[in-house]
Amino acid sequence: MTPPRDAIRALLDGRHDDPFSLLGVFDSPQGSFARVWLPGAETAEAHDLTGVSLGVLDRVDDAGLFEGLVTGDPRPIRYRATGGGATWDVTDPYSFGPVLGPVDDLLMAQGTHFRLYDKLGAHPIHHEGADGMHFAVWAPNARRVSVVGDFNDWDGRRHPMRRRGAIGVWEIFLPDIGTGRAYKFEIVGADGQVQPQKADPFAVATELRPATASVTAGPCGHVWGDDAHRAHWASVDQRREAISIYEVHAGSWDRDASGWYLSWDALAERLIPYVVDMGFTHIEFMPVAEHPYDPSWGYQTTGLYAPSARFGDVDGFARFVDGAHRAGLGVLVDWVPAHFPTDAHGLAHFDGTALYEHEDPRLGFHPDWNTAIYNFGRREVAAFLVNNALFWAERYHIDGLRVDAVASMLYRDYSRQPGEWIANAEGGRENWEAVDFLRSVNREVYGRFPGVFTVAEESTAWPGVSAPALVEGPRTNLGFGFKWNMGFMHDTLQYMAREPVHRKHHHGEITFGLAYAFSENFVLPLSHDEVVHGKGSLLTKMAGDDWQQFANLRAYYALMWGHPGKKLLFMGQEFAQRREWSEDRPLDWDLRVSAAHEGVRKLVRDLNRLYRATPALHARDCEADGFDWLIGDDAANSVFAWVRKAPGAAPVVVIANMTPIARAPYRVPMPANGVWREVFNSDAHDYWGSGLGNMGAVEAKDGAAWITLPPLATIMLQLDNQ
Repeated sequence: MTPPRDAIRALLDGRHDDPFSLLGVFDSPQGSFARVWLPGAETAEAHDLTGVSLGVLDRVDDAGLFEGLVTGDPRPIRYRATGGGATWDVTDPYSFGPVLGPVDDLLMAQGTHFRLYDKLGAHPIHHEGADGMHFAVWAPNARRVSVVGDFNDWDGRRHPMRRRGAIGVWEIFLPDIGTGRAYKFEIVGADGQVQPQKADPFAVATELRPATASVTAGPCGHVWGDDAHRAHWASVDQRREAISIYEVHAGSWDRDASGWYLSWDALAERLIPYVVDMGFTHIEFMPVAEHPYDPSWGYQTTGLYAPSARFGDVDGFARFVDGAHRAGLGVLVDWVPAHFPTDAHGLAHFDGTALYEHEDPRLGFHPDWNTAIYNFGRREVAAFLVNNALFWAERYHIDGLRVDAVASMLYRDYSRQPGEWIANAEGGRENWEAVDFLRSVNREVYGRFPGVFTVAEESTAWPGVSAPALVEGPRTNLGFGFKWNMGFMHDTLQYMAREPVHRKHHHGEITFGLAYAFSENFVLPLSHDEVVHGKGSLLTKMAGDDWQQFANLRAYYALMWGHPGKKLLFMGQEFAQRREWSEDRPLDWDLRVSAAHEGVRKLVRDLNRLYRATPALHARDCEADGFDWLIGDDAANSVFAWVRKAPGAAPVVVIANMTPIARAPYRVPMPANGVWREVFNSDAHDYWGSGLGNMGAVEAKDGAAWITLPPLATIMLQLDNQ
């Protein structure tokens, strides 16, 4: 049983790639033979897991290597070691068998293992009679992989792992290791070079930045009470439901008294009631997964499976989501599968090679963000990301994923000059590997989690972004539930920035969007991207003096809530924040003492409540039969009018006057004769408007009504069927 001395020296030096061939318990002609490395030990006595002595081992190397015969059959062994006047017990990880099985190997090799987050990473388990932590990581090109942590002095020689054949996965069960322990992987590349210690790609918890280690954690301990919420959304067609999203950066919505981030529990106490009162249906968080750099806002993620430690314990996010669900709110999270940062502890050159990314920078480097691009054509990488989408839906019960930077994934020449990209096999610019990956994500999410939906941030005219990704359907169909309507955002903000006297020359910036409004299932986004980096706030984008800016913003919001499409508004814009957003500070909540700012907040609250309570305004958001133009060509007066409708619902007429000139009376063709109640007026006194209106109702006769149009205002009229 004596191995070559070179093998022992390689083991003690951390160069041996198969420690299980040298350490543990083995059959021998004389009986069971044990070998263990116990640095610092002078004596070692073997016991079984119940404490029965199995024999004393001989120290055969001053580095703490012991070996000898033990009684009984090979089995897990615990050692009592002494040295330097101390005594300690250690259970030998090399005396345990593997945890993963052949089915895991097969599914991982195929890229079809959709429970990877239960197998890879760190998981507390009971194995062969002992409690401990199972670690597993994919590093196919590594010569040696070790778990290092606060339990072994971050020494890569101590716990090298078992390689599982050809699939490139390494695993080890470390008995007596519990939750809350910091760890990483030390990887020796194929060239023999030790790589920077790597965080666990599947870690579900991490240290608080600037520390970068992963942290062992157990299953989610929260007891959920959101069955009714999830059952409701699983039973409906989201396209025909009211969806109004409040986009939030968790680190700057508000702060505590010392200026630090609010914990998830503190956020739940403040944010959930506020959003409920405001009438939104969903909160969308900018990325909450772990990231090292605050100004990246989470879009350069190093821990895709771990809620950021900035906001407390990971179960806190579960408590937040459950609290939101019990209050009737959905929770969406921004998800970033397009690229990843090249921090040394992250995925870049994970096993000494371009494993998660492409080696060629024409495929693997993103020029906009100085990040690495995932190799979507590698089945293990695609499986890593698909599993991540499923993980957030399962562990944290999220209601949806907003997928960031989809356009950058679809095109090989995105943000590249000629010669800086490589064409696909057909000579085109489409990134078909990314297309197939996105289709797979959406099929798995929709197939496994009814009620959960996906939203694409996609800024091009790619066909079928929100068309079903059927296996036999067009390959271009991506299968998202919704797509951000970037054209609406760009054109309408450009229009609202124009002085009213010039708007008649740019009438199409409002009308053009209706030509394609039903080509996809759209969300109308006024997101964080519009209020950062010198762009100013939405209020300061509006034309005119201070009063006109507020009036323009109110009219614009009302036009948007009356426009086909689901709604999204970034935090702070509901009360017309004046400063552009910064992740370094909380919102300017003191502005709410102003009647003008509080008026905008009341307007957004009332728009949300009207939108949710009025099927004509939401039930056909994504279908052409829910919209008809009434006035689309009055450029001279900058007036727009349309009707929103749904089967069995009273129709609503939306009329916008985008000049500071009140128009009374103004003739509007109406879809039905009768009394039409003025259910909304952005010029109301309560919103800090001038109070001009229609005394509560107008009457339509002979297919038209004479209506008072307040200046820089949008009104809504609903047919009174009583």
